[in-house]
Amino acid sequence: MKNIFYIVLLFTSQIFFAQSGFETGNDLYQKGKYQEAVHAYESVVNSHKQSAELYYNLGNCYYKLNKVAPAIYNYEKALVLKPNDKDVQNNLRFAQKRTIDEIKVIPKVGFGKLLRDFTAIYHYNTWGWISIGFSVLFLLCFIGYYFSQMTVVKRIFFFSMFVVVFLLMITVAAAIFEKSHFENERPAIVFAEMTDVRSEPQKLASTIVVLHEGTKVFVEEIVEGWKKVQLTDGTEGWIENNAIKEVK
Repeated sequence: MKNIFYIVLLFTSQIFFAQSGFETGNDLYQKGKYQEAVHAYESVVNSHKQSAELYYNLGNCYYKLNKVAPAIYNYEKALVLKPNDKDVQNNLRFAQKRTIDEIKVIPKVGFGKLLRDFTAIYHYNTWGWISIGFSVLFLLCFIGYYFSQMTVVKRIFFFSMFVVVFLLMITVAAAIFEKSHFENERPAIVFAEMTDVRSEPQKLASTIVVLHEGTKVFVEEIVEGWKKVQLTDGTEGWIENNAIKEVK
């Protein structure tokens, strides 16, 4: 019983500390004390509490301090938790305009793009909840079909069950696809002021391209202090591990 009390007390104190740190950061930001606000927000992050709002505010602080890489990194962290947040997306675009590198984004085409655009509407957890909703709706349709006395009503419920099952299969597939994409995609932000992307994981290898802070890359492989990355234009190469910071 005493152990349970201590666990509850610890959990409550952590929530209070996180909320207090977040509110302190907000207050400092409103007063224009951006560096102090960063410390307040970072204390919440270090306590293993996170939210899209927390990373969004932290990104705003770094943006005000003209620290491009940390600003973009935190906006990207916010979008991981809340992918369709318009405020975060807009501020991220403003921050990206401060980067030096102008790397083109090759748009995806075909069925794969259509599928990704559809599943990206919601987070995979949201798709899961939608699937649960359709499961409940299917159960209600089945109950209506089973207990209905009128033939017309039975037919309506019977047809509705097939429609709901079809929608249920789509939402389950969307949740699985989106979760797979989330786990396999490994975005990272360049934090080094300037770094080389090399043809091989060694310093003597030829330089493919030079990147500057704030540029976004995608990690594909890790080999002894080096990471193989892909740029948004499709260029691939090796970059030193400490030059970038993974978003997820």
